[in-house]
Amino acid sequence: MRQTALRRKIQQIQERISVLRAEVVVLNEQIAVLDEEVEELRVRAVVAETPIATKEHAEAARHAALAHRARSTATETLVNLEHERDTLLESVVLEVPT
Repeated sequence: MRQTALRRKIQQIQERISVLRAEVVVLNEQIAVLDEEVEELRVRAVVAETPIATKEHAEAARHAALAHRARSTATETLVNLEHERDTLLESVVLEVPT
């Protein structure tokens, strides 16, 4: 691959990495709130022993699980992109004339 194309590709990957890192930060904050809400609703469901309280807990738990999955996917994608970027950076370094 030509140097210009490699550098452009590295820049695009780095931009995606930056966006994903910001996304993971937001997801971490959301997960902290959701996990706290799930725990509160779990306790409420146990104490209230009503179908509505149980349903609210189950719904909150589903939302939290989705957020955990989204974070996991974003983190996995981030690791893959970082690996791809590092591989491309190595090829840029190897192609630099001495």
